[in-house]
Amino acid sequence: MTHYETYAEYKGYETPTLAQKHVRRFEREVWGPGAYHTDMSVLEIGCGTGVVLTNLALKGVHNLVGIDQDPRLEKIIPEPLRPNFKAIDVWTYLEDLSPDLPAIDRIIMFDVLEHFAPADGQRLLDALRVRLAPDGLIHLKVPNAGSPWGQQFQYGDLTHQTAYTPESMRQQAISAGLRCRKIYPHKLGSPARQVWERLIHGFLNRTLTEPPEIWEGNFFALLENAQQN
Repeated sequence: MTHYETYAEYKGYETPTLAQKHVRRFEREVWGPGAYHTDMSVLEIGCGTGVVLTNLALKGVHNLVGIDQDPRLEKIIPEPLRPNFKAIDVWTYLEDLSPDLPAIDRIIMFDVLEHFAPADGQRLLDALRVRLAPDGLIHLKVPNAGSPWGQQFQYGDLTHQTAYTPESMRQQAISAGLRCRKIYPHKLGSPARQVWERLIHGFLNRTLTEPPEIWEGNFFALLENAQQN
């Protein structure tokens, strides 16, 4: 069996249930930085069990599509969102899209791009770029290979093919005709732990000759068309 054939067991798929703290975290980490609003069209590639789709629906976004290559997710996605889900490979999905369909406002890929080799990642981003609305964004999250805390996320999954730092993400964006509007950390843990982390990272920034740009184990990136004004 391949690693992807055992992915459901490895990930332990469960239908998501969101507490208020999860909604607040989504607002802080995704909704606000990505400047989302309710009348946007959103495509999520690699939507998994539907956590992000559920958050978007709770915020009032109706024009939603989530795709994932694993058909076992069809019974895991929350029932109200199953009409918005397609079990399909991303390349097939993009090939099947009509060129007459409206452009997409936001394309989300959280914990996805690292699964592609560098050249395939470039090709995917380039194919997505031409589908973006004029003010559209590609919203990414990847493990942070520039931080020692990112190695457990990068190498904890044998299907990961490319390790990204904030700098190499900028390089990948340029190669696909995009540019990074913003790169920012994915903060985990309780507020108390985050305070301690800020103190420790601040100390390390003052003592190391070449500290990482971002210490957190994962980072987000917002990419826009390089031709955008």
